[in-house]
Parts: sequence; structure tokens; C-alpha cells
Amino acid sequence: MYKQYFGLRDNPFSIAPDPHYLYLGARDREAMAHFEYGIQVSGGFVQLTGEVGTGKTLLVRALLQQLPEDVDVALVLNPVMTVVEFVAAVCDELQVPYNKRSKSLKALIDALNQFLLKNHAAGQRTVLIMDEAQNLSRDVLEQLRLLTNLETSKDKLLQIILVGQPELKEKLATYDLRQLAQRITARYELRGWNRLETHAYIRHRCNVAGANRILFTQSAMNWAYRLSAGNPRMINILCDRALLGAYSRNESRVSPAPLRQAAREVGESVPGRYWLWAPVAIPTSLAASAILGVAIWYFSTGAGLSVFNAAVADRIAATRPDPSAQQRRVVTVKHSPMIQREAAMGLADLLRQPASHQETEDVFRELFARWNQRDVTFAGRSGCEVAEQLGLECIFNTGTWNHLRSFNRPALIELLDDRGRRHHLLVSGLRDDQVSLVLGGREQTFPISEVDRLWYGKYLLVWHPPAVAAGSLRRGQQGPGVTWLREVLSRYDGKAVADTPSDVFDSELEARIKGFQSQHQLVADGVVGRFTLMRLNNYYLEQTPPLLYEAGLAQTG
Repeated sequence: MYKQYFGLRDNPFSIAPDPHYLYLGARDREAMAHFEYGIQVSGGFVQLTGEVGTGKTLLVRALLQQLPEDVDVALVLNPVMTVVEFVAAVCDELQVPYNKRSKSLKALIDALNQFLLKNHAAGQRTVLIMDEAQNLSRDVLEQLRLLTNLETSKDKLLQIILVGQPELKEKLATYDLRQLAQRITARYELRGWNRLETHAYIRHRCNVAGANRILFTQSAMNWAYRLSAGNPRMINILCDRALLGAYSRNESRVSPAPLRQAAREVGESVPGRYWLWAPVAIPTSLAASAILGVAIWYFSTGAGLSVFNAAVADRIAATRPDPSAQQRRVVTVKHSPMIQREAAMGLADLLRQPASHQETEDVFRELFARWNQRDVTFAGRSGCEVAEQLGLECIFNTGTWNHLRSFNRPALIELLDDRGRRHHLLVSGLRDDQVSLVLGGREQTFPISEVDRLWYGKYLLVWHPPAVAAGSLRRGQQGPGVTWLREVLSRYDGKAVADTPSDVFDSELEARIKGFQSQHQLVADGVVGRFTLMRLNNYYLEQTPPLLYEAGLAQTG
């Protein structure tokens, strides 16, 4: 009802798990990192838990949209089933052929095992994701453990991610499930957002839905955080009803009143103000009374008053402008090569300056310039279409800083400021806790924590695929791509290259590739796919790519 009134294309606060509206807070990014770990490791379980409405299912949906090509996933959403039904559901998800009329558990597991062996031989990884895993029966959980016994002499054939409510932790902590609990290699608990993340989330949802202005006042967003305790689903419910309330009042922005009314309509699902603040208010009142009594006694003495007057004098002196400070308008950030920034301005302040605004085409030009491609014309083409003409390939994804570190390439990221406006900036450097951005034609450094408040994980980067190694390379293949692979690996590990290097991908080369993959936190399967190629390209000196950082690269003469 209110979409047209507020100029929206869509309902911004639908509770459906739509990855298009994905917002990654700090803990969401860590949860996604655990998902990625669960996909990359061989064997074992990864456990992700969180209260109702914290966004677990949405993270799963987002993960499915950005899976590598060499990963097959079985997503089981209905955990309430028998053991035979469960294994049949896994087979259905992976499109494993089996006799539909048979109720033999052994026949199902044999068919699944053959599929997994075939997938492993083809360089594919297989992942099983169980949503609502707290509802799994003990028999199905035990069968899950047995599925991890499907393996070759070196590798597990199936990786399993368990996603569920906190009751899952309690169930797995019982004595009779200790064998399964011991196989959990990573655990993470998803929680609600803090106040700043709640504000950013509300602005993000409105912006994605097409809002061209801020629809909630600052105080209204504060109330949304207080009433929801940072729970994403509760934020959606409250904000949806508050928009309807503001519409019925003919208000252009949502104030606290419609939010409080929305909370009353929701009823017991939202804690009342007294319930929310009572644990803090009572001890705070007692402490305040004690402090007030001490203060009255203290300031009734001359010593107390003189200390107070001295403190006020110091405070006034501290607020006076320092003439020398006017001279120090630019500071250099330690350990950053060419980064200078305004001393008194943070990133959010800089984005408000008209000089900081830049068109997306200009950011692409900055990106292409780092690949020694200048004087680029777009002529109505997108940045990625231009990249293709230049022999480059675009990768667009949603992820974390660890993604960018692993790719080690300059990247275009999208930020949303406090007014909901989009800003496309180039990441030109990345260090321990600092990121270098090109802003208004100048390279400046900011703490990663400061950029995180405005970045929702969207990034785009380009790379130069080697012409001789198109597609993937694996054991048994032959050709110039294998020769190129041997040369690049020799630059990496310092081994001499034969005068006439072999063009056959043999077991010795496979072992070297696995060692390279292990060193670069890749799946050590010996198959040279897209991500392995990108990291190998860092050592191909005839075609040196621009990098975010130099540490860790092999030094060659």
C-alpha cells in the first residue's frame, strides 16, 4: 500500500530471504567466512547457529548464489524425516539416480558413494547443507556422521554444514552424539546487530528497494534497534508496519511514533520498554543516588570546589583553537606508502564533499590504468564490456576483506553513505587493518573498521586469464598450458626449469600444484581451476598484474 507513496519499487522489509537485500554486518561476514571454510575443507562438519530471525537462511541463499563452479551442493530444508527419506532427499538434491521404489538404505548409500567418487575424480567438491538442523532426529544425525566416512585414501568425499537454532548446540552436547560433536571443525553463533549496524541495515534495505532519500529519522532507527535488540527479522516486521503507519499519517518520513505503535501491534514478540531497560535502570538508579550523595558532600568542601573550578578552566583551555594545528592539515598514515588524508575528516565526512563524487566510469578508468590500459573509451558500453575488449575478465561477488586479500587485485567496491547514496571507489591497497581507497583522484587510507560501516560486501575486480591455460588443467592433460604451468611454478618455488619442459601433466606436477594450493588456502585437489590460475598469475612476471600488497610473492632475479 505504501510503495508508491514513498517512491519504492518493492517492499523493502519483506521477511522473505531475498539475497538481493543481503546486508553483511561484522558477524555476518564471519559467518560467511565459516561457510566458505566449510566448502573448502575436506571432511568434518561446520556448525552455524543463531536465534530465530538472525538471518541464517538468507546467508545460505547468498552462499548458493556465489558458489564456485567446482562445487555441487545439496540443500536440505526439511529435516523432519526418517533416515531413508533423508538419504533419498540428499540423492534427489544431487540428482543421483536410484531406484525410487526401493526402500533399501544400503542401495541409496551405494548410489550416493558412487556419485561422490565420480565427482571427486572430476575435480568437483560436494557439500551438504542442512538448514533447521536443530530438528534432526538422533538417528538422522548419526547417519550424517556415517556419511562423512565416505572417503578415498586421502580425502573425505562429502563436506557437511549444519545450520540451526541454539538448541542444535544443546543436542550435539549430549553424550550419545559425542562422536559427531568431535568431528565439528568450526563453530559460529550468529547474533543480532549493534545500533550502527541496525541503522545501516534499514538504510540499505530502503536503498535497494528504490528509495532516493532517507525514509526513517535518526530517532526512529534508534527505536527500531531498542525494540528489536538488533534482530533482523524483528527489524523487518517493525519497519514494515511503521512505513504503513507513516503512510496513514501522511508523513514523509517515519518518526518514533509509528514504530512504537508497530511494537504494540506485534505484542509479546517485542519486549516492552520496562522489560528491556529494567535490568539496567534499577542498578543505575541506585548507583546514581550513591554518586549524588558523594558529590553533595564533596562539593560542600572548599577543596572539592577548587578542584571543580580547576577542571573547568582546563576544559575551556582545551577547547581553544591551537594556532599550530591550523598548519597541520595533512597527516601521513604510518606504514602506508602514498596515503594522505584530511586529519579531521573520516570517510563518511569525505563522501559528503562534492569533490569526492565520481562516476562509475571514472572508477573503471582508475582500475584499467593500473593494468596499463589508458585512454579507454566507453561509448555506451559497461565497464565489464570494455574489460573484455581489453582481454580482461570481470568477477562480481559479495564477500569479505579476506576475499580481496586472497585475490590480491585492485577492486571496485560499492559504499552506501548515511543518506543512502551509492559510491563506487577503487581499493588500491590492503594491509592488516587498513585499506587504501582512491577518492576524488587521491589515494587515501582508512581503518578497515571505518569502511566496514559503509560497505555491504559488494565488489568487482578484473584479472587477465592466461591464453595458454584457458579452462582448467588436471593430471593427464597435455599441451602448451601445461608447459606454461611448469614455468610459473618454477618461478614460485625456485626450481630450475628444464631446457625443454614436459608438456604432460603428470603426478609430480600434480603434487607441486597441491603444495601451491595448500600454501594459498585453496582446496588442495591438484586441479588448476580459475582461482588457482589467478594466484599463479601473481608469479607470471611477463604479465605482472597490479597487486593490493606485495608480501608473500616469490622474489626472482
